[in-house]
Amino acid sequence: MNTLLDTHTVLWLAGNSSELSTAAKEAIFDVDRKKYVCIVSAWEIAIKTSLGKMRLVGGAAEFLNIIGTNGFSILPVKPEYIMLVESLPFHHRDPFDRLLVAAAMSEKLAIITADTRMSAYNVPCIW
Repeated sequence: MNTLLDTHTVLWLAGNSSELSTAAKEAIFDVDRKKYVCIVSAWEIAIKTSLGKMRLVGGAAEFLNIIGTNGFSILPVKPEYIMLVESLPFHHRDPFDRLLVAAAMSEKLAIITADTRMSAYNVPCIW
């Protein structure tokens, strides 16, 4: 199954963080899987960096560079994701994560995430 990386997963991979699980690493480095990062993750970085809630040298531009350097494909936000978000139950309140769930559901992708709340939706999660 192809995968969608959560924002923190991309950052932890770039930082070679020990928080990245073995299963997440295996999925990321599996050459038979296509890996996506939704553009909403770059938007999340831009907003949180500008608000001082996150520190990433280079901000959204660096995040986009990380995506490209690792060979991940950027998944755009499609209207059907937005319409699906509207009908999702509120297992998760974070608007960025809710859009990632909708994208994964629509595109039939597994989400590589440490966020256990995402598993409350009918979407496969890898961690």
